[in-house]
Amino acid sequence: MRRQKGEYGYRTYRRKIQIYEVLFGGAMIIIQLLARNFTASEPVKNILTVMAILSVLPTANVAAPMLAAWKIKTPKEEFFHRAEGYSQTGKLLYDLILTSKEAVMPADAVMVHPTGVYLYCTSQKVDVKKGEKYLNDMFTAHRLDPNAKIIKDEKAFFQRLDSLKPASEYEDDGSVDYAFDLLKQLSM
Repeated sequence: MRRQKGEYGYRTYRRKIQIYEVLFGGAMIIIQLLARNFTASEPVKNILTVMAILSVLPTANVAAPMLAAWKIKTPKEEFFHRAEGYSQTGKLLYDLILTSKEAVMPADAVMVHPTGVYLYCTSQKVDVKKGEKYLNDMFTAHRLDPNAKIIKDEKAFFQRLDSLKPASEYEDDGSVDYAFDLLKQLSM
């Protein structure tokens, strides 16, 4: 079951892929180093050593985000079904992990609406002010209105969604789709 960024279950799917990639990279490094023992030629040994060293970088590039997001899980299906009830209100994204210099912000659900972007963030470590500033600066840099709000309480998040009118009642200037795509690009 292939999942795309922004779909429910993406974090779990991506973690499995990253584990396989890290295991494959680690196995290739070990195989290259072990292959050195089966040749007597110094140039071949040197080439195998360089290949093993060069294989470390792509493996580390996969392992670093995997370790940074290791504790972040996909929310329960009940949450997904509840949030999915608001799909007519705006565009919904699930399972995003947004990163800034200060924090890793897991967004279980994101409502992209003509009045703003509302993120439900489960991490208690995230500084809401800094996170909102980062997102609003990013939106401003991409010529979007800086209307991002991070909500840490599930009840407050759903109350906010209840208060929104359907997106169809607003004039469509393309900013919702653009913000939707931008958030997917910013997510790891």
